[in-house]
Amino acid sequence: MRIAVIGGDGTGPEVVAEGLKVLKAVSDRVGFEYTTKDFDFSGERYLKAGGNPDEPSIPVIHDHEIAELRTYDAMYLGAVGHPKVAPGILEKGVLLRLRFELDQYINLRPVKLYPGVYTPLKDKKPEDIDFVVVRENTEGIYTGMGGVQYKGTAAEVSTQINCTTRFGAERAIRYAFEVCRRRNNPKKMLTLVHKTNVLTFVGGTWYRAFMEIGQEYPDIKKDYNHVDACCMWFVKNPEYYDVIVTDNIFGDIITDLAAIIQGGLGVAAGGNINPEGVSMFEPMGGSAPKYTGKNVINPIAAIASLGMLLRETGNNKGDLRLVDAGNRVEAAVMATTPKMQTQAAGKMGFSTTEVGDIVAAAVAEAK
Repeated sequence: MRIAVIGGDGTGPEVVAEGLKVLKAVSDRVGFEYTTKDFDFSGERYLKAGGNPDEPSIPVIHDHEIAELRTYDAMYLGAVGHPKVAPGILEKGVLLRLRFELDQYINLRPVKLYPGVYTPLKDKKPEDIDFVVVRENTEGIYTGMGGVQYKGTAAEVSTQINCTTRFGAERAIRYAFEVCRRRNNPKKMLTLVHKTNVLTFVGGTWYRAFMEIGQEYPDIKKDYNHVDACCMWFVKNPEYYDVIVTDNIFGDIITDLAAIIQGGLGVAAGGNINPEGVSMFEPMGGSAPKYTGKNVINPIAAIASLGMLLRETGNNKGDLRLVDAGNRVEAAVMATTPKMQTQAAGKMGFSTTEVGDIVAAAVAEAK
């Protein structure tokens, strides 16, 4: 397996290093070979190349680098965001460009409360918070369609177009049904989250596709929530959910809420998936520049995303060794979190590298 490694900015390279430590341990344990190559897509490189820190001026990633990334089996990302580069330049230049050009049309977000991890939801336990959000990742409001007229005047008019295609909705929905079937949770329920009562055009496209495709999956219960109701249920009864499928902007919003109920961004992992191409896996936390180089940042989310990389790549390739490896990484994470004082940076009871060592040891020692 060939993995493209993008440490990125701030503490990104630190948490990725711990994930690669665990990768070495699980490859030795399970028995598969891999190679990695580092790609420097970062704010530092952008600035050194003469990029304007206040507005986009040069590419963050070059076309030949995109072409090379297409040849890899998976991508492993740390974090994007530099304090000297204006917000949006790196995010659009790295994250959005990779998602769109590599057609990573699924954002996959497991929402799981690990043992010993604090949740702000009273009386909720790990068995209560264990669901998956499948977010359409390349359409919707984030395509950049729209514009501004009479900017800076009292007559300013701005539009932002929600670009929704039946094709895009269908492939996300079908992927979500397959995830639900593979999880085989006793609920075996797929919930569509949208706002069909107000966004009647785009919501209607999603709902019709959902109901029609659902006929191909008679073993899976079909459910629907308005997005505002979904947010309420996340807090009140998260145990209700099995798998959720939703569009780009709603998925972006509800997965941040989901991260908090599972213990915070320090434990939240995700993947940007192209089932037929190269996928990218990353922790959900940012670059956390104030912690850079202090060896105090939490690497659990990065290690969990490494586990996702193995499991999802194995699922897509039909390689059961990689699926087993990914499951072993998650089991080792679950064995580690109860030993940590908290999941907050600098308050874990261990350093960044020590947490990585503990997870790697758990992988090596497991039966």
